Amino acid sequence: MGLINPDFQTLPELFSSVFSHYRGKKDKFPIARKINGVYEPIPYEALEEDVQSFSAYLRENGIDRHDRVAILSENRPGWYLADMAILNLGAIDVPLYPSLPPNQIEYILQNCSAKGIVVSNMLQLGKILSIWQNLPDLSLVIVMNRLEEPVDDVIDLNNVKETGKKILAEKPWILDGIKVEPEDIATIIYTSGTTGLPKGVMLTHRNLCENVKSCSSVIRLDENDCSLSFLPLSHAYERTGGYYLLFSCGAAIYLAESIETISLNMTEAKPTIIFTVPRLFDRMKANMLKQVSSQSAVKQKIFNRAVKIGEEYHRQMNEKNRASITVSIQHKLADKLVYHKIRKKFGGRLRYFVSGGAALPQKIGEFFQALEISILEGFGLTETSPVTNVNRPEKIKFGTVGPVVNNVQVRIAEDGEILIKGPNIMKGYWQDEVATKEVIRDGWFYSGDIGVLDSDGYLKITDRKKHIIVTSGGKNIAPQPIENLITDSPYVDQVIVIGEKRPFLIAVIVPDFAKLNEYAAAHSIAAKTSKELIEYKDILQIYEKIMRTISRQLATHEKVRKFLLIEEAFSIEKGDMTPTMKLKRKAITEKYAQEIDKVYNALNMVYNTE
Repeated sequence: MGLINPDFQTLPELFSSVFSHYRGKKDKFPIARKINGVYEPIPYEALEEDVQSFSAYLRENGIDRHDRVAILSENRPGWYLADMAILNLGAIDVPLYPSLPPNQIEYILQNCSAKGIVVSNMLQLGKILSIWQNLPDLSLVIVMNRLEEPVDDVIDLNNVKETGKKILAEKPWILDGIKVEPEDIATIIYTSGTTGLPKGVMLTHRNLCENVKSCSSVIRLDENDCSLSFLPLSHAYERTGGYYLLFSCGAAIYLAESIETISLNMTEAKPTIIFTVPRLFDRMKANMLKQVSSQSAVKQKIFNRAVKIGEEYHRQMNEKNRASITVSIQHKLADKLVYHKIRKKFGGRLRYFVSGGAALPQKIGEFFQALEISILEGFGLTETSPVTNVNRPEKIKFGTVGPVVNNVQVRIAEDGEILIKGPNIMKGYWQDEVATKEVIRDGWFYSGDIGVLDSDGYLKITDRKKHIIVTSGGKNIAPQPIENLITDSPYVDQVIVIGEKRPFLIAVIVPDFAKLNEYAAAHSIAAKTSKELIEYKDILQIYEKIMRTISRQLATHEKVRKFLLIEEAFSIEKGDMTPTMKLKRKAITEKYAQEIDKVYNALNMVYNTE
């Protein structure tokens, strides 16, 4: 079936057409969440009624077209409800990661002059209450959880819906006459800039709607499909792919309880498609191999043989479009003995994983392909709504992010930078014309990534032109402000924060040895060399304390989990710095690759044990 209404031009038009299509159809639902250990669906009619009530409440309380209303919440039904209600008014929603600390939330709400905010629980409400006095434009605060005790000028979602119903009964015309245009801004998504201050990416209704249409032509979805959602809706990737695309095709969205329960939730929801990031595959592979290693020698041998057969089968299929009779027979046997059992652990109906947000290691993709689990790796940025490229189910090339989607053009500039053009390109950065002009020139968006196109038009990303770190979990992090916090300490001379394609951030630190030697003398630490000094427990504790102190000012994904102390300062002569004294991140990470790997291996052992 594909898109229920292929002609929608705005998101309210999309929502309205889907609600109309399913009116009176009791067996279909858009969202399901876990209640008392069982997945309970939310019917289309109930959701539509709540959206209307919520929209009426917002309008009655001063939210008009183009006003900004933030959403500070984990994935839950209230997120979808708030999003639809805000957009229905022609207002602009501003999603915020629930892991953000109050100071970063304050900056964003001030920057966009948010008039309202919807928060999930008392923890998030506490953040807002602590900064509200600094937010003169903020007049409306709604909390999704029930308020056990009254909080001044705050209302909970149940009261919003009840009050909204009464408003609709008294003023049935209150939502009439709202005009939402395709070029209107739908959302402002704040993303890390190289300076560290987040920039507000303005995405229009046209940007998002066209990207949904482009994606729908790559992956055919209908009302028989369903997904398990666990990536944050604050992220453009989950928002477009895991929400708007699924909703537009009548597919159901099951909300995962948490990252830890994904395996269990897969068996319950039986998803056909899952949008995820590479980090999940690392975990799944590690768990799979751990389970195999606990089995008998015979079963281990069967599993390892099945992987080898799968690799050979797909190698032949990729090269010749067919496999030999021998390999085909072996492959069918391996499917009976191994592959189908693994597919059952994913619910038994999974057609595709769609991987984005960060680079998928080629070996990981090939490992899962060998087990007959398809991963479609794609690429995009918040500024591109976000999907620009994705591998096609009929031809997957690991190590690439696939060809462009419909209506999008990609070309490679002379310096190797990836340039993108299409209806998905953002309107610009909120109140930042200078930054907008830097990245959009003659209609082309300058991505900041370096890449090449192969003979089939598949894009391979080879490097990053800008210094934003993208973790294996798909989080975008500007390292410079974190480094600045670390170098505020008198015990730090130089620092570089790293974490590209890694699960966590770590810091490589050159201590201020003059200060450190003073400390050593005052505390009777007898070290003959700098190397001996930085290995002392008392010295290591100084830097552990620094990390704990700066963590209070950082979001969860920005925290530096561990550090590596090194003896030699970074210099131009040693190839660590440019002539303008900028650190060469790639050169430094390559130089200390072994030491860095040891730190991450130790970290992974700690977190996997936990």
